[in-house]
Amino acid sequence: MEKRSYLPEIAATLMATIFGMSFMFSKLALANHTPIELIAHRFLLAFVIMSILVLFKVIKIDLKGKNMKNLFLLSFAQPILYFIFESYGIKYSASSQAGIMIALIPVCVAILGTIFLGEKNTKQEIFFILLSVAGVVYIAYGKQVDESSSPIGIILLLGAVISSSVYSIISRKISGEFTSSERTYSMMLYGALVFNAINLATHINNGNLNQYFTPWSDPAFVTALLYLGIVSSIIAFFLSNYSLTYLEASKASVFANLATVVSIIMGTVFLKESFSINQIIGSLMILVGVFGTQYTNIMQTKNRTA
Repeated sequence: MEKRSYLPEIAATLMATIFGMSFMFSKLALANHTPIELIAHRFLLAFVIMSILVLFKVIKIDLKGKNMKNLFLLSFAQPILYFIFESYGIKYSASSQAGIMIALIPVCVAILGTIFLGEKNTKQEIFFILLSVAGVVYIAYGKQVDESSSPIGIILLLGAVISSSVYSIISRKISGEFTSSERTYSMMLYGALVFNAINLATHINNGNLNQYFTPWSDPAFVTALLYLGIVSSIIAFFLSNYSLTYLEASKASVFANLATVVSIIMGTVFLKESFSINQIIGSLMILVGVFGTQYTNIMQTKNRTA
């Protein structure tokens, strides 16, 4: 019997860890700068770095004769639509509501995976996926917030859930035609083009185009940008696309909820944020849900190949 590789699960875990740490760096950068500035410069840096790697043949990109429409659809879903929906959805929603909505992504992916990819989940896998989602909901529900969510905020967050889910489905579907590097490079390219166009229009409208690269003079912004542009964009999305090459979309997407656990740990250790009993219980639910899903999948794979 051929020994099973656990690299896809390791890649997905590292991806979630990186994304979980990104919240702390985003907070650092957003103290004095707007979200669109951060997103635009983030993807610009990521695209430049990846282009240098391609130029020196560290990364191989061969798109000749391939269906470029699929790459565009992938990139349109993530990062373009997702970041737009998420940014404005959070702006018009309570933080707890935003956390609950984003946690629904694995459930949405499981549904779309069944419809478009023919993926099937056992009752045990569905239970563990829902347990992971419930963990995020429990953490968000336990937060004391006085802000309220508007209907437009909920709609925008639902758009973020759907666009992220569509990304997972498309990435999984085209993994046989495009490598992880090609998918990631396309995402950085379109992200850089669209978000810098928006940022450019914003600066022109405000009459301060000469301040376009002013954020680069802020050490805190640059520190956050290096992490978000290189680690959280290039590396994390590469790991995401890699895991989606070998794992069913529903199995890969559930790892994203680990980012909630990581963000809590980072916030507690480095930002001195409070750590409540709700967060402890919710984090345990997420961990059991994620690893229960993967363990069930691994056992089924072993039984089929035995």
